[in-house]
Amino acid sequence: MLVLSVAAMPAFAQSDREVVEDMVTRSANVCPGHSADRTTPTVRSVPVGALRVMLERGLVMCPDRRLDADAPAAFYGRVGVFTWNPEVKEGSVVIVKQIDAMTRKDDYPQDTLVWDAKGNALKQRTVPAFEAKPGAAVLYHVR
Repeated sequence: MLVLSVAAMPAFAQSDREVVEDMVTRSANVCPGHSADRTTPTVRSVPVGALRVMLERGLVMCPDRRLDADAPAAFYGRVGVFTWNPEVKEGSVVIVKQIDAMTRKDDYPQDTLVWDAKGNALKQRTVPAFEAKPGAAVLYHVR
């Protein structure tokens, strides 16, 4: 019986493509700066295992062109949103690395974290406040 149960489980698992599509859909529902052209390439760059963790925890990826070129990536810990400036190539690279590292540790500080174009943490850096689309709710699960 156990073998049959284990063999049946993968049938319920989402494919990698579906996981990517679900994150892009979540972004479309929550992020005011979302467009498929801005969001999808970066979401596809994130390891699928990290995307699965993000979806389970209620974390979101949002492109945000308001972020400066010298601080193109941020994590808004209070609401569980990762942002990057899609017009700054390094912003996508940095946010993908940070997402991978944070999901591996399953550690999401409540603070706002900001990174420069090389991935270095910036202290005392002000970034625009995150604002979800009107009517959108970010359902972030703190563990």
